[in-house]
Amino acid sequence: MVPKIHKRGKRTLGLLHYLYGPGKAEEHIDPHLVASWDHAAPDPGRHPQATHQQLQRLLDQPLALLTERQRAKKHVWHLSVRNGPTDRVLTDQEWGDVARRMVVAAGIDDGDQGSGCRWVAVRHADDHIHIVATLAREDGYRPDLNRDAARVQAEARHLEMELGLRRLKPGDGTAAQRPTSAERHKAQRQGRERTAREELRETVRRAVAGAASDEEFFAKLSAAGLVIRKRTAPSGDLLGYKVALPGDVNKDGELVFYPGARLAPDLSLPRIRERWSGDARAQDVRPRPEDAVGTGLGAAAVARRGAASAAWQALLVVEHGQDAVVAAHIAATGEVLDALAHTSAVHTRRELREAATAFERASRSHVRAARGHDRALRQAARDLVHGGPALGRGEDGATTAMAIDMLFFLITAAAHWHATKGHAQQAEAAARTAEHLRTAYQAAATQPLRVLYRQGRHLSRPTLQRQTTALREALPELADQILAEPGWYALAATIAQAADLGHDTTALLTDAAERRELDSADSISEVLVWRLRRTANLPADASTLPTHSSTGGRPTARMTTPSIASPRRRRSAEETAGRTR
Repeated sequence: MVPKIHKRGKRTLGLLHYLYGPGKAEEHIDPHLVASWDHAAPDPGRHPQATHQQLQRLLDQPLALLTERQRAKKHVWHLSVRNGPTDRVLTDQEWGDVARRMVVAAGIDDGDQGSGCRWVAVRHADDHIHIVATLAREDGYRPDLNRDAARVQAEARHLEMELGLRRLKPGDGTAAQRPTSAERHKAQRQGRERTAREELRETVRRAVAGAASDEEFFAKLSAAGLVIRKRTAPSGDLLGYKVALPGDVNKDGELVFYPGARLAPDLSLPRIRERWSGDARAQDVRPRPEDAVGTGLGAAAVARRGAASAAWQALLVVEHGQDAVVAAHIAATGEVLDALAHTSAVHTRRELREAATAFERASRSHVRAARGHDRALRQAARDLVHGGPALGRGEDGATTAMAIDMLFFLITAAAHWHATKGHAQQAEAAARTAEHLRTAYQAAATQPLRVLYRQGRHLSRPTLQRQTTALREALPELADQILAEPGWYALAATIAQAADLGHDTTALLTDAAERRELDSADSISEVLVWRLRRTANLPADASTLPTHSSTGGRPTARMTTPSIASPRRRRSAEETAGRTR
């Protein structure tokens, strides 16, 4: 149940015309009253003799008791209450009870406070009602509407339980402002999938990812095609900004601008500057040609390996760090997701964009981020942006799978942290992000794992036996489970390649397993593949290594699934930090 308090207005009659009218798309069906301040209130929807003007005059009658100075400048209070698509259809009587509970909760008509305001509840669809009230009590006093939005939200949570409706998570005031109904209708008329507000929010968020200065941020906004207006002080200092989509105009033909803070609380210029002010030593460290010398990697693949390493290290912080530092790392993780989505190939881009959009809600809470500690993640986002678009195959595609795998665990840890702090909406958003990452991982990992699977199937019997022995020595409790997984052959090929480079494979396996829990993984072998390939500096795309012709079956890429609801045994921060990679 979603209650929404709309902007206050001056014309009661205009709002009644709309509520009892056909709607903007003929969506209003059988408009009628389900409750009011007075059982004798006329209902223009059901009583042929009743008119909108009669109802308006009765609603506004208390205004006559007030002088012009005593009246509220905008006296029309408007609340809509909407159920979700999976909720059952409430009866008129139930919606009437909802309306009466809501006006009491808001302070519109609370019997304990004396004579209340006049109000009506109109229903013109199965799933919602509109409550209209005149902000003038019968006794001449103004109603107490302090925190009315929070109070109706709290009442909605009680009503969900009592009426057996889908229970929503309580908000904390850190969410981005949702598009208004007018913005949604405008987007529909213009044939756009998203509103201007949503498109601008994503574009600004993407411009912030990895930016290190005002100049770089605004240059990226300009390159994205946005119209920018800056607000400056008399001294010339830059104070803020607002942006508009070209061609998005109002009825007067003027561009519609949105200040950064109206797009999201952390997109105001002062909050954006906090990110790079924490990076006092931030510099332009794009992936350089020398970074790939001897590896054959392009800048995009180098950046993805860097993102995987940064996510791996950040996971330790999120699991064991101080709250302000954790909050900074979670916020910076959003930048990495934005950058990864913007630069990834078509077959993963959609799910990664959905993941970044979902995680936007999880990146903010009332825990203020201690910027500067998140420098490695912000640098990873910067490298992804400057590394350029990645191909969907070869090392680019395989390192994308590696990065997604590491980010999945980081996002899951963020969901656990939010849940333990009581941040219900953020925890849910992080869980949704993980599901999108799961799908993106499957698209990215299938081909490189297929190559590894074939290589593992063609290992000689003595070589395969050596890898089995190494596995049993390193992970005796998990060995049988891993050996039964389709991904075992991909892991066996990885262990063999690491041994060829002179690595102690038993130590590699032990370290990879002990640094992070594996009990809840769908495919432990796949998780170990990416951890070992990153740690041992093996190519993510094993097709660059000598292989035999393949005759075996093909593996299926599967994302690991740590349980978000159940607590897990973790090593202490000191013990974990003391290990070396």
